[in-house]
Amino acid sequence: MTGDERQSRTRGLSAWTTRRWLRVGVAASLVVLAVLGAAGAYVLGRTETLSRDLVDVRSPALTVAIRLEAAVLNQETGIRGYGLTGTKAFITPYEQGLTDQAARDKQLTELLEGSSARLKDLRTVQDAVTKWQEDVARPIAAEPPGSPSPLATQRAAQGKVLFDDVRNALTDQQERLRADRVKARDDLMSTMTLRNWVFSAIAVLIVVLTTLIFEGLRRGITRPLEQLGADARAISGGDFDHPITPTGPADLRRLSSEIDFMRRRLVRELAVSEETRLRLDAQTADLQRSNAELEQFAYVASHDLQEPLRKVSSFTQLLQRRYGGQLDSRADQYIDFAVDGANRMQILINDLLDFSRVGRLHNAHQGVDLDEVLERTLSTMSVGIEEAGAVITHDPLPTLVADPTQLGMLWQNLIGNAVKFRRPGETPKIHITAEREGELWRFTVTDNGIGIAPEYADKIFVIFQRLHTKDTYAGSGIGLAMCKKIVEFHGGTISVDPAYHDGARITFTLAPRPPESPGASTTPEAVRAEAEQAR
Repeated sequence: MTGDERQSRTRGLSAWTTRRWLRVGVAASLVVLAVLGAAGAYVLGRTETLSRDLVDVRSPALTVAIRLEAAVLNQETGIRGYGLTGTKAFITPYEQGLTDQAARDKQLTELLEGSSARLKDLRTVQDAVTKWQEDVARPIAAEPPGSPSPLATQRAAQGKVLFDDVRNALTDQQERLRADRVKARDDLMSTMTLRNWVFSAIAVLIVVLTTLIFEGLRRGITRPLEQLGADARAISGGDFDHPITPTGPADLRRLSSEIDFMRRRLVRELAVSEETRLRLDAQTADLQRSNAELEQFAYVASHDLQEPLRKVSSFTQLLQRRYGGQLDSRADQYIDFAVDGANRMQILINDLLDFSRVGRLHNAHQGVDLDEVLERTLSTMSVGIEEAGAVITHDPLPTLVADPTQLGMLWQNLIGNAVKFRRPGETPKIHITAEREGELWRFTVTDNGIGIAPEYADKIFVIFQRLHTKDTYAGSGIGLAMCKKIVEFHGGTISVDPAYHDGARITFTLAPRPPESPGASTTPEAVRAEAEQAR
């Protein structure tokens, strides 16, 4: 075989997959085992045949031949005694010998069926016995009893010769049968030895095949998989530059190549992710600076803006009290506008500060009994509730891990809106429910007020969005926006139930344990500013 042929053959084998290797290996093993099984079956069948021939034919044939000789000897003994004495009792062994001879002839004929040589020996014996019987035994047996037979004396020499022929025929027959038995036994022993060698070879070949199979699996599958696993563990440990070396059959090499391609792609993705992370870090830093500026703005709004606003409000109120009615009606109207604008500006700033505090100043999560929070809120709002004659009922409320101040603000805004937007001339009725929904708690606040049109269901949760003029219903338009911010801070959602038409129904969910708020500020300046404003 030339070098090019060897290389071509190597490339052909290297393209074999694990399935093909297994198929070829199993097929070769089955062929070898089939050949060995056929050889073993042949040897077993040969052993069984020889054993059956020895046990059922050769040994019984020799035994029957010996019994045939005994039957013939009994005839000769009986004839000889009857001829010399004339005593009738000697005829009995002769007649019994005839009966036994017939039975033994029949048995030998059946046993030696298929062996022409042994049947020929049997016929030779039968011919010699028949010759002796016809010339000597039957004539003497036909003589009358009571006295010695003269015929026995006359044919004594002839009878001896004829019976010697019988003895020789029987001896030859037995010698040949004995030789056949010895040969059958030798063949059986040789076959048993061959059987033992064949089964020993089968056992050795099975061990060799098992060893080859395990070694092939180790080299072709186990070792490549171990190498692949080691490479994968190295990569999962953080060494993403560690290459994966393809080994083993073609399909395992393809798998290694695909995993290595995935590794290279992950490396590229990680590089992109790292670049993105750096950009996000920069954006986070900018966001933190922006939040700090917003906190500074809240501080300014709580002090620098409210101080001159309080002066404007105070002096316009003094102007109204001192000069009210002394000027013309237009001047009184202008003064009223100024007082109202200052008051509304102060309310608006306070509402904005409350809105900005959600998730920053009030961020003390603890076990909160919503029944107690609701009762405190209703107690705080008791004056407005009594003036409106509102009837407020609620189902048993759960205990959650939340911020109690924020939940108080939530109840205050929702119940306040339900009381404020009531139907003229109708007693406000407000009902609060709570039920478990998977991992969340779902709450509803239902009233019999003027309701919310479906087209405004999302608009009302946007800050400063109002559905009515300030002359019709007072307010800054921040209440429901604050509710949305509180609910989302506690891991839930809030919406208007569009299927309810007998008033308004606000539905919101709360998580038993809300996530950490990313917007909470913990800088000392922000905390001091909010605490000072809260005072």
